[in-house]
Amino acid sequence: MNYQEQILNKIETREAIIAVVGLGYVGLPLAVEKAKAGFKVIGFDVQEARVNQVNQGINYIGDVVDEELAQLINEGRLEATTDYTRIREVDAVAICVPTPLDIYQQPNTSYVESSTKEIAKNAHKGMLVVLESTTYPGTTEEIVKPALEEVGLTCGEDVFIAYSPERVDPGNKEFKTKNTPKVVGGITEKCTTVAAALYRSVLQSDIHEVSSPAVAEMEKIFENTFRHINIALANEMAILCKKMDIDVWEVIDAAKTKPYGFMAFYPGPGLGGHCIPIDPFYLTYKAREFNYHTKLIELAGEINNSMPDFVIERVMHLLNEDGKALRGANVVVLGVAYKKDIDDVRESPTLPIITNLKKNGAHVSAVDPNVTSFKLGSQIEETVPLTKELLEAADIVLLTTDHSDYDYSLISKYSKVLFDTRNGMKNYEKPKRYEKL
Repeated sequence: MNYQEQILNKIETREAIIAVVGLGYVGLPLAVEKAKAGFKVIGFDVQEARVNQVNQGINYIGDVVDEELAQLINEGRLEATTDYTRIREVDAVAICVPTPLDIYQQPNTSYVESSTKEIAKNAHKGMLVVLESTTYPGTTEEIVKPALEEVGLTCGEDVFIAYSPERVDPGNKEFKTKNTPKVVGGITEKCTTVAAALYRSVLQSDIHEVSSPAVAEMEKIFENTFRHINIALANEMAILCKKMDIDVWEVIDAAKTKPYGFMAFYPGPGLGGHCIPIDPFYLTYKAREFNYHTKLIELAGEINNSMPDFVIERVMHLLNEDGKALRGANVVVLGVAYKKDIDDVRESPTLPIITNLKKNGAHVSAVDPNVTSFKLGSQIEETVPLTKELLEAADIVLLTTDHSDYDYSLISKYSKVLFDTRNGMKNYEKPKRYEKL
């Protein structure tokens, strides 16, 4: 029996031991699903506190069910460690580490590189290694493959290497890790076959095989670039509609009645999250290798990045109408998370908005039912409860995240001025002074 047959047999019989490297928003839900599918799973993370939480059955990711995690830990089907030598015990590895941008808007692949080196030190023949972290086309073949070949393994024969992009939409009630279609591209056909077999044994979704890791890597960036550019268009329309005294939300509602050729995207105070504000710039970076300038992507980035400033301008204008300056004004900001009904503040557009409000001398109170504290520069800020007294004392209320748990009747009744950047009041009674983005 060759190495491909061996690992396929272990996957089919659930004898394979699976490693998930990186226990964040992508890694922990994936580890849970693999354990639920009947595999023994070992999670790896450099953060000891996170590892301890997992081993105690304490959940910290919204898309993971608390009881399921606790049960898997208690049954010994899932555990976590910081000890990379335990890679020697496993048959397959999924790498789910961060790939942020550096200060020059270039991909920081250091987490992928360091993880891959640790895996390579402890790798053995017959192992599957899949990179899931979002990155530029070529990463799997330029970073992962050489690291494993340097320790004497042969790709497609005694080690199987593939790329399968994560598709995580925090807070999505319908599509989660288990039922979201998966794209898989191996370096060789054997690599694709092995990686696809593992995902088919875990997920209840279509597994779409592509011809190479580069196709899968580009596909992921294309997904998020598509959203990035269309959100920029919606934001630009919002700015223009404001100048023309047209309700952009009504325009979009009308446009989406067309059953073909249109997909609704909505404006907002800026982009947030771990994907859309970041991923398109991986492609911009890689394009330079080919002497190509991704003009549309960069222009969309400029528009989206300018939205927090546009929001500040609108706040200043609304205060001016009451004869008030931003300096010294009491501003209540509703929403710190980057999207509704989650606790994730990564790249949240609310953070630069609060920063600029404070920089201009405003007194800011942040309210978020899902976020108790957040980092603003080097400072830790605490959120406050939503109360009648807080709203009555505010010169302006700024709705930046339309959480379902807000008491919108309270907001409507006691806000002197409400500026809604999410059309969150669409189905509620509006206060007397109400404006939308």
